[in-house]
Amino acid sequence: MSSSQSVSIFIVEDNAWYGELLEYKLAQNPDYSIRRFTTAQACLDHLVDNPDIITLDYSLPDGQGDQVLRQIRERLPEVAVIVISGQEDVRTAIGLLRQGAYDYLVKDEETVDRLWNTVSNIRKQLALTRENNRLREQIGQKYSPERAILGESPQIQQLYGLIDKAARTNITVSLSGETGTGKELVAKAIHFRSERREGAFVAVNVAAIPRELIESELFGHEKGAFTGAVSRRIGRFEEAHKGTLFLDEIADLELNLQAKLLRVLQEREVTRVGGSARIPFDARLMVATHRDLGLEVKEGRFREDLYYRLLGLPIVLPPLRERGNDVLVLAQAFLREFCEQNHMPACTLSPAAQHKLQQYAFPGNVRELKAVVELAAVLADGDIIQPQDLSLRNGTTNGAEMGNGVTNESLRIQMANIVQNYLDAHNGNILQVAAKLQIGKSTIYRMVQNNEVRLR
Repeated sequence: MSSSQSVSIFIVEDNAWYGELLEYKLAQNPDYSIRRFTTAQACLDHLVDNPDIITLDYSLPDGQGDQVLRQIRERLPEVAVIVISGQEDVRTAIGLLRQGAYDYLVKDEETVDRLWNTVSNIRKQLALTRENNRLREQIGQKYSPERAILGESPQIQQLYGLIDKAARTNITVSLSGETGTGKELVAKAIHFRSERREGAFVAVNVAAIPRELIESELFGHEKGAFTGAVSRRIGRFEEAHKGTLFLDEIADLELNLQAKLLRVLQEREVTRVGGSARIPFDARLMVATHRDLGLEVKEGRFREDLYYRLLGLPIVLPPLRERGNDVLVLAQAFLREFCEQNHMPACTLSPAAQHKLQQYAFPGNVRELKAVVELAAVLADGDIIQPQDLSLRNGTTNGAEMGNGVTNESLRIQMANIVQNYLDAHNGNILQVAAKLQIGKSTIYRMVQNNEVRLR
């Protein structure tokens, strides 16, 4: 096909006059590429050209419509076949439609107009399908390991190999690493390289959902199951059917819900809150946490049986401070993307700014780096970012002692600094800041309530 708008049509009609009439009508649309055949065999011989639509005369000199339709569908199951017949036999029409014909038209004075409408409808469906395929291909490219997880360090090269191995099977994947290392990006890269890429990727941050709602969120609920349940709601497991379910911060799941999750994974079926029906699902599971799940098991906060059920293929994401020159590779990529999206002149990092980034430990990892360089692009006076444009936490250097020296408190302070800078730069627009930083708006509201940040 020459373009995303063109439609290839085969007209199979042994009556030369009638075939010319159909061709004349359809040829009024310049986007239709039309070829006409007078025998079934001639059409079958040219199926290698992969037409989008075939209009098929039911009675041909070398084959009946049902037989020809069967041969076409065997070789091109996606092609839309419109059968045109001189007989008004309802049973024949139903049989052909069940066999896979797109439509059945009877030859009369309205046939040509009905054919035009039918082909127009098919064309709209084809355009939608092509657009979906294009977007799916773009998404697949976006989440290819080399584009989603940038880096040249040995750790990242090893990560690419693990992503490829994970994508070949449906094995459960458990991702671990510090906050901001890109666990969800890795999960998406695996999903969009796997056989489940056509299905949905459903991400759930367990820690961000109120405890009283998490069961309903995961498994769904029936109407009237609890106060506020005004209608039935399917859960995330059902949404991820034929796709992938990604449970982030799985260590935050309460013990009683851990038991229910274990049962769901063992039975491969869910029961909605307030319901009794068992609903099977087919979803691949990936989980992530910044905690040590093994330690959580030892200290009694995580079920051992669930731990082994979820372990699958463990992938540990390295912190940014251990990735060497990757910090500059990522910084330049984030700058380029940010400037393009905001129609700004391209920015570069001065040698002094590069040195400052390399000396910083990045307790917030890749997420923090992205926020820092985007804010620097906004604060810079020109197209060269200077050290003073980089809002980094004082005293956090990239020394070996930082391996275990980053505390939850320092991470919260750093996150508050980043959020405050973004709120200042975006005039206190919480929704916009949440989208930019890829965090929940409830997180920012909570930080405001706790006086960690201020709306000026």
